[in-house]
Amino acid sequence: MVVFKPRGMEEDDLVAAYAAEAKAAMSAEAAKRIAETVDPEEEERLRATSLLTVIHTPTMVPALLSRLGEVRAALDGHGGGIAVTKLDWAEGETEALDLILDLTGACLSCGAAPGTLEGVKTDLEKDTEIARVRFDKALLDSFDELGREFILAHGAVEFI
Repeated sequence: MVVFKPRGMEEDDLVAAYAAEAKAAMSAEAAKRIAETVDPEEEERLRATSLLTVIHTPTMVPALLSRLGEVRAALDGHGGGIAVTKLDWAEGETEALDLILDLTGACLSCGAAPGTLEGVKTDLEKDTEIARVRFDKALLDSFDELGREFILAHGAVEFI
Protein backbone atom coordinates (compact mmCIF):
# COMPACT_ATOMS: atom_id res chain seq x y z
CA MET A 1 0.00 0.00 0.00
CA VAL A 2 1.30 3.42 -0.92
CA VAL A 3 0.37 6.34 1.31
CA PHE A 4 0.57 9.86 -0.05
CA LYS A 5 2.50 12.07 2.31
CA PRO A 6 2.85 15.78 1.60
CA ARG A 7 6.42 16.84 0.94
CA GLY A 8 8.26 17.70 4.13
CA MET A 9 5.69 16.06 6.39
CA GLU A 10 7.02 13.39 8.72
CA GLU A 11 4.98 10.27 9.48
CA ASP A 12 4.38 11.41 13.10
CA ASP A 13 3.08 14.74 11.77
CA LEU A 14 0.72 12.93 9.43
CA VAL A 15 -0.62 10.75 12.25
CA ALA A 16 -1.10 13.83 14.43
CA ALA A 17 -2.92 15.63 11.60
CA TYR A 18 -5.29 12.69 11.08
CA ALA A 19 -5.86 12.39 14.85
CA ALA A 20 -6.68 16.10 15.10
CA GLU A 21 -9.07 15.83 12.16
CA ALA A 22 -10.82 12.81 13.70
CA LYS A 23 -11.08 14.54 17.10
CA ALA A 24 -12.60 17.64 15.50
CA ALA A 25 -15.15 15.51 13.62
CA MET A 26 -16.07 13.61 16.80
CA SER A 27 -16.41 16.86 18.75
CA ALA A 28 -18.66 18.34 16.09
CA GLU A 29 -20.83 15.20 16.03
CA ALA A 30 -21.06 15.17 19.85
CA ALA A 31 -22.09 18.84 19.90
CA LYS A 32 -24.73 18.16 17.23
CA ARG A 33 -26.17 15.21 19.16
CA ILE A 34 -26.27 17.13 22.43
CA ALA A 35 -27.98 20.08 20.72
CA GLU A 36 -30.67 17.71 19.40
CA THR A 37 -31.58 16.45 22.88
CA VAL A 38 -31.32 19.42 25.23
CA ASP A 39 -32.93 22.81 25.64
CA PRO A 40 -30.00 25.26 25.36
CA GLU A 41 -31.62 27.88 27.62
CA GLU A 42 -32.33 25.30 30.33
CA GLU A 43 -28.79 23.91 30.03
CA GLU A 44 -27.32 27.39 30.46
CA ARG A 45 -29.55 28.02 33.48
CA LEU A 46 -28.46 24.71 35.03
CA ARG A 47 -24.75 25.41 34.36
CA ALA A 48 -25.14 28.79 36.04
CA THR A 49 -26.84 27.25 39.08
CA SER A 50 -24.60 26.59 42.04
CA LEU A 51 -24.48 22.88 42.81
CA LEU A 52 -24.32 23.82 46.47
CA THR A 53 -27.89 25.14 46.24
CA VAL A 54 -29.41 22.02 44.65
CA ILE A 55 -28.01 19.29 46.90
CA HIS A 56 -30.61 16.55 47.49
CA THR A 57 -33.09 18.08 45.05
CA PRO A 58 -34.41 16.78 41.72
CA THR A 59 -32.29 19.47 40.03
CA MET A 60 -28.98 17.96 41.20
CA VAL A 61 -28.53 15.37 38.43
CA PRO A 62 -29.65 17.67 35.59
CA ALA A 63 -27.22 20.32 36.92
CA LEU A 64 -24.42 17.76 36.91
CA LEU A 65 -25.32 16.60 33.40
CA SER A 66 -25.25 20.20 32.16
CA ARG A 67 -21.58 20.36 33.19
CA LEU A 68 -20.60 17.41 31.00
CA GLY A 69 -18.87 17.89 27.68
CA GLU A 70 -18.73 15.39 24.82
CA VAL A 71 -19.37 12.41 27.11
CA ARG A 72 -22.91 13.79 27.46
CA ALA A 73 -23.59 12.74 23.86
CA ALA A 74 -22.74 9.12 24.73
CA LEU A 75 -24.93 9.16 27.83
CA ASP A 76 -27.92 10.78 26.12
CA GLY A 77 -27.53 8.89 22.87
CA HIS A 78 -27.30 5.47 24.45
CA GLY A 79 -30.07 5.77 27.01
CA GLY A 80 -27.83 6.17 30.02
CA GLY A 81 -27.35 8.63 32.78
CA ILE A 82 -25.78 9.21 36.17
CA ALA A 83 -27.06 9.01 39.73
CA VAL A 84 -25.59 10.48 42.89
CA THR A 85 -25.24 7.67 45.43
CA LYS A 86 -23.44 9.74 48.06
CA LEU A 87 -22.08 13.22 48.49
CA ASP A 88 -20.00 14.84 51.17
CA TRP A 89 -18.28 18.14 51.69
CA ALA A 90 -14.67 17.94 50.58
CA GLU A 91 -11.98 18.81 53.05
CA GLY A 92 -10.32 22.11 52.33
CA GLU A 93 -10.68 25.83 52.46
CA THR A 94 -13.41 26.15 49.83
CA GLU A 95 -16.88 24.68 49.74
CA ALA A 96 -16.79 21.83 47.26
CA LEU A 97 -18.42 18.46 46.88
CA ASP A 98 -16.95 14.98 47.05
CA LEU A 99 -19.29 12.89 44.88
CA ILE A 100 -19.85 9.18 44.52
CA LEU A 101 -21.76 8.46 41.33
CA ASP A 102 -23.32 5.51 39.56
CA LEU A 103 -24.26 4.98 35.93
CA THR A 104 -27.88 4.31 35.04
CA GLY A 105 -29.75 2.85 32.10
CA ALA A 106 -27.99 1.30 29.14
CA CYS A 107 -24.60 2.57 30.30
CA LEU A 108 -24.44 -0.23 32.85
CA SER A 109 -23.80 -2.91 30.25
CA CYS A 110 -21.92 -0.88 27.67
CA GLY A 111 -18.39 -1.86 26.67
CA ALA A 112 -17.51 1.83 26.50
CA ALA A 113 -18.40 2.40 30.16
CA PRO A 114 -14.74 2.75 31.26
CA GLY A 115 -14.31 5.68 28.88
CA THR A 116 -17.65 7.10 29.92
CA LEU A 117 -16.68 6.98 33.60
CA GLU A 118 -13.40 8.73 32.90
CA GLY A 119 -15.15 11.38 30.79
CA VAL A 120 -17.73 12.06 33.50
CA LYS A 121 -15.02 12.35 36.16
CA THR A 122 -12.82 14.63 34.05
CA ASP A 123 -15.67 16.94 33.04
CA LEU A 124 -17.20 17.25 36.50
CA GLU A 125 -13.89 17.84 38.26
CA LYS A 126 -13.39 20.93 36.08
CA ASP A 127 -16.18 22.55 38.10
CA THR A 128 -14.84 24.50 41.10
CA GLU A 129 -17.72 23.25 43.26
CA ILE A 130 -16.65 19.62 42.76
CA ALA A 131 -13.48 18.52 44.49
CA ARG A 132 -13.58 14.84 43.61
CA VAL A 133 -15.65 12.32 41.67
CA ARG A 134 -15.54 8.63 42.47
CA PHE A 135 -17.88 5.81 41.53
CA ASP A 136 -19.95 3.38 43.55
CA LYS A 137 -18.22 0.00 43.79
CA ALA A 138 -21.59 -1.68 43.15
CA LEU A 139 -21.15 -0.49 39.55
CA LEU A 140 -18.35 -3.04 39.16
CA ASP A 141 -20.92 -5.84 39.55
CA SER A 142 -22.56 -4.75 36.28
CA PHE A 143 -19.43 -5.68 34.31
CA ASP A 144 -18.37 -9.19 33.39
CA GLU A 145 -15.07 -10.43 34.79
CA LEU A 146 -13.02 -9.20 31.84
CA GLY A 147 -14.70 -5.77 31.94
CA ARG A 148 -14.09 -5.49 35.68
CA GLU A 149 -10.42 -6.39 35.30
CA PHE A 150 -10.04 -3.92 32.44
CA ILE A 151 -11.63 -0.98 34.23
CA LEU A 152 -9.68 -1.63 37.42
CA ALA A 153 -6.39 -1.90 35.53
CA HIS A 154 -6.85 0.84 32.94
CA GLY A 155 -9.67 3.09 34.11
CA ALA A 156 -8.52 6.39 35.53
CA VAL A 157 -11.33 6.30 38.09
CA GLU A 158 -11.72 5.18 41.69
CA PHE A 159 -14.45 2.97 43.13
CA ILE A 160 -15.62 3.21 46.70
